[in-house]
Amino acid sequence: MNETSSNESETTTDFSSKVAELLPDEVDPDTLSHEQMDDLYASTMQVQDGEIIEGTVVGMEGEYVLVDVGYKSEGLVPRFEFPSRGRDLKPGDSVEVFVEEREDDDGLIVLSKEKANRIKIWDEISKAHDNDEIIQGEVVARIKGGLTVDIGLKAFLPGSQVDLRPVRNLDQFIGKSFDMKIIKLNRKRGNIVLSRRVLLEDERAELKRETLANLTEGMEKVGVVKNITDYGAFIDLGGIDGLLHITDMSWGRVSHPSELLSIGDSVKVIVLKYDKERERVSLGHKQITPDPWESVEIKYPMTGKVRGRVVSITDYGAFVELEQGVEGLVHVSEMSWTRRVRHPSKFVAVGDVVEAVVLNLDKEGRRISLGMKQVEANPWTTVEEKYPVGMRVTGSIRNLTEFGAFVALDEGIDGLIHISDISWTQRFKHPSEILRKGQEIEAVVLSVDVEKERLSLGMKQITPDPWDDINERYAVDDDIEAKITKITNFGVFAAPEDDLEGLVHISELDSDKVKEPQDVVHVGDVFKMRVIKIDREQRRLGLSIRAYVESTGDDPVVSRAPQPVEPPEEESATSAEEAGEVEAGEVEIEEMAVEDEPEAEVVAEVSSEVETVAEVAQEADEEEKAE
Repeated sequence: MNETSSNESETTTDFSSKVAELLPDEVDPDTLSHEQMDDLYASTMQVQDGEIIEGTVVGMEGEYVLVDVGYKSEGLVPRFEFPSRGRDLKPGDSVEVFVEEREDDDGLIVLSKEKANRIKIWDEISKAHDNDEIIQGEVVARIKGGLTVDIGLKAFLPGSQVDLRPVRNLDQFIGKSFDMKIIKLNRKRGNIVLSRRVLLEDERAELKRETLANLTEGMEKVGVVKNITDYGAFIDLGGIDGLLHITDMSWGRVSHPSELLSIGDSVKVIVLKYDKERERVSLGHKQITPDPWESVEIKYPMTGKVRGRVVSITDYGAFVELEQGVEGLVHVSEMSWTRRVRHPSKFVAVGDVVEAVVLNLDKEGRRISLGMKQVEANPWTTVEEKYPVGMRVTGSIRNLTEFGAFVALDEGIDGLIHISDISWTQRFKHPSEILRKGQEIEAVVLSVDVEKERLSLGMKQITPDPWDDINERYAVDDDIEAKITKITNFGVFAAPEDDLEGLVHISELDSDKVKEPQDVVHVGDVFKMRVIKIDREQRRLGLSIRAYVESTGDDPVVSRAPQPVEPPEEESATSAEEAGEVEAGEVEIEEMAVEDEPEAEVVAEVSSEVETVAEVAQEADEEEKAE
């Protein structure tokens, strides 16, 4: 009890002494009331509401830190407002706090460490904004339109201000720290807008000035790939971008720049062209290495064998890469001696490794002609020995055209039977009248042209020519029997024997005028008739039923071919089917003709056949008029 009274006495004495020090000499402190002395002492405290002051840690009381700020009472600050909940604090440490209220309802001063920090940071941020200073912040989250950055306070970094170019993936920046500038500040609303792009633009402008000052054509530099397009890539040389065109990336074939480069790659380039006025730079990468075409004639001599990879296929051939930057063309006609290659893709595929022979080299034009078939021996070099003229051969019909039939004799060796060499006497509009695809036939070798790779065959040459002794077997005015084989609009053809045909002109069918030959005769009918003309040189035999009847008075009919009798509807259907077959045959013929186009000489022979028939008809007309 005495100890308590003693402490209170000491406190009162100390308080009174402090007040006495503040009073003028003429004022006696004993004359002041206790309330006046309290007000006078409080007025001496440099503490105001809403300001930040420095205090001293006195101690800890539970979840609070006791801080002395030189006021008449200490303040309690929650521990959670301090880093590590104040575990690192000890009595005597100095801390800055914010005075919220000098006295609360209990007469205690209310302090806040958190508000002090916040106000201090705002002051620093405002100062940095006013002075256009650089601050550092850490990206903590991605939000709509940009990023949230911690600079002591939460600030907003718009997506457009993150980098020099738009960034699609903003998540890559989370957790990273960057230097930035404050471009907008509203303390009242608590809004802070940052920009990293401003600093990057300043840095880029400075780099650009340095780069342009030292940039010259022909110099080599290392740059970073900033963007890739279909036609090339933009390379950052340091503040300025240069274009590396796709054609200057590699001596070899490049379909797209992304095959060689990716954004962010470092690449060594050479300055090809620099336009100072427009600040445009053209770059090259392949020019760093020697041009492979400089020594191409040494590496790939004429007739030399080479090996390469097929990199491209066109309608006319395949391009083969011999080395990076050097390609040769294998024309479709140079792919195989034996196979008929309609399209290169039927023979090779992209990526195939093939062997070939150099056929031609044009260094200035940067072209190499290659041949794949020349790697093997040409089978046509031995055709003359294997198939001499006059030799009888057998083969199967591979294809039919308007001018003849192609016969496969050996792999890659075909012979042509011209339509005029099928029969000595019969005339055909198309080989399909007597031959079919796949049919095995026998023929005679008529000629061999190794240079043009042609071999001519003949079927009729297997048997003797019936026209050789025609004058010994037939004479004018002989009466013979002949079978009607073909009907035309100017008459009919009749065969007195298998390999011999003669023409019965329409005027020689009957004593009366005949409008249509089929009104009098039918194919397959056998008639007696008289030989009225023999021309061995022109291979023409003229026959006449009318002359036989007029000279003998006998019935010329030997036998009639049976004629089918069918209902009109069925006949129509049959006719339609036949027409369809003919049409289908014509389509097949056209398709086969596309495979093997007739040479000019073959077409000429076909034309001569048509002219021959026309001449026979004309002569018959003239004879009729003469009679």
